[in-house]
Amino acid sequence: MIQFQQVHKSYTVGSRQVAALQPLDLEIRQGEVFGIIGHSGAGKSTLIRMINRLETPGGGRLVVDGQDVAALDGEGLRALRRRIGMIFQHFNLLSSRTVAGNVAFPLELAGTPRVQVAEKVAALLRRVGLAEHADTYPAQLSGGQKQRVGIARALATGPRILLCDEATSALDPQTTASVLELLARINRELGLTIVLITHEMDVIRRVCDRVAVLDAGALVESGPVTEVFLHPQHPTTRRFVSEAEHVDEGGLHADFQAVAGRILRLTFLGADTYAPLLGDVARRTGVDYNILSGRIDRIRDTPYGQLLVALAGGDADAAQQAFADAGVTVEVLRP
Repeated sequence: MIQFQQVHKSYTVGSRQVAALQPLDLEIRQGEVFGIIGHSGAGKSTLIRMINRLETPGGGRLVVDGQDVAALDGEGLRALRRRIGMIFQHFNLLSSRTVAGNVAFPLELAGTPRVQVAEKVAALLRRVGLAEHADTYPAQLSGGQKQRVGIARALATGPRILLCDEATSALDPQTTASVLELLARINRELGLTIVLITHEMDVIRRVCDRVAVLDAGALVESGPVTEVFLHPQHPTTRRFVSEAEHVDEGGLHADFQAVAGRILRLTFLGADTYAPLLGDVARRTGVDYNILSGRIDRIRDTPYGQLLVALAGGDADAAQQAFADAGVTVEVLRP
């Protein structure tokens, strides 16, 4: 659906060239929710804005729906943009128009007959849960409601791709969760490809199928969210997920240095997350275990658990092997 082939971009700052995006290869599949994460200045916005050519690649080849984006003429570019919706961090709503008027705006620009505009706007507002706010003005809405208007407006022209540029960064955690649930439902029901950029790994965990990690304009890690989130390889990725763990980039957190025994990080995925494995392994191998930290949650629709445990006494080797035999990913943080 979307292919970046050695795509790069630089800007002229004074007398020198500054690389915003180093040459990268990336594929975003049809119908998936793809996350792009990085700190400010990592190149996220540059990358996403190339997809609808709000930014022009400095080189390489970008293919969207089989079309080379850089080769499109004016009419071809307008047709492409009609197939790509976009929602923004700060909503970008027209303050002088009602909610219905904002959603109707792209349809009016496309020359859609008035009767069809009214029908479509009503259906879109029902989809995003704002049917009763059709005649309300943006200033009267909460941040979450404004973003729902932005989503309805982005869907108005029936796009195949939805670009989300830090769409939840201006929202509180509860509102963020409801907006992400809406995006996930839109993805399921309409089969849209959603490309979402963020600086929060929790946003990636909640809604994305796959993720790419950018650092200083370079693609440093990518893959399924379950793999990248639970087993980060690059230091930048590890920093993004470290808030949820008691393990730093150098290994065991200082708080646990005085704990006796072998220390393991156990990662459970799917139904195994809820299996009573620790007690069973302890009984069979005679080890005592101490849970130092743990988290059970979901990566999109998949339950997962990560436990940091210390094993003492008994047969620690047998216990470690028993965890591995049960399909648990075992990382030894201290032998």
